[in-house]
Amino acid sequence: MSEYVRPYGDTTGDGMVQVSFTLPVPHDKVAEGAALQLAAKMGLDPAMLVHAKQMGTGFTFFVVYGRVSHLVDLAAVTVVERDYPLLAAKEVNALVRKRLRRKLVVVGACIGTDAHTVGIDAILNVKGVAGEKGLEYYRELRVVNMGAQVTVPDLVAAARTEKADAVLVSQVVTQKDAHLHNTREMSAAFRESYPAGRRPLLVVGGPRFDETMAGDLGVDRIFSRGTTPREVASYLIHAVKERT
Repeated sequence: MSEYVRPYGDTTGDGMVQVSFTLPVPHDKVAEGAALQLAAKMGLDPAMLVHAKQMGTGFTFFVVYGRVSHLVDLAAVTVVERDYPLLAAKEVNALVRKRLRRKLVVVGACIGTDAHTVGIDAILNVKGVAGEKGLEYYRELRVVNMGAQVTVPDLVAAARTEKADAVLVSQVVTQKDAHLHNTREMSAAFRESYPAGRRPLLVVGGPRFDETMAGDLGVDRIFSRGTTPREVASYLIHAVKERT
């Protein structure tokens, strides 16, 4: 059964939204008019310019507030639900010992030109994030953190050398869809380097990934913003268990 909702600003269902964007024009009255014209073409009616600021030479940042008539059908929303139990560290360790009878090996990296290691470090490093210890804290996991700007061939080589059960890749840089191109390149390289059904789990994460695109990108799982080490560890033992 459909359940329709509309954005909320001042009163329920008034359709008010706020959007921000940058135009490649210097800040003047013409620029402000262009921003309002763009907002109108986006469906904001009426559109109000609430902020405009010059950003360097020839660029202006805008914030526009206005009403949209669009409705959202909650019944038509597609999301990736967690299909595995969320486990404590001791439960993950116990399952690794029971299922593998050895340590589960995880290789992690930021690939391509991406030098932002905050995400991969939050998941892998023992200090973790949001009060949760990273995967290095798990006694039955062996973690190899390759750091930033790792080439795809080097990542594949490390996965083979370490006999990785899973490869975790973080992508923060998204200009010109670099995160998508890099992920497709990585998944293709692993398919070429491993026999069918023998490659490690491929897991990618980053704030701009769409979690429903795992199949399209050739990976086993996508984690988006807000993911914690516990979620990743729970997924890894679940997925490895499914393979054995």
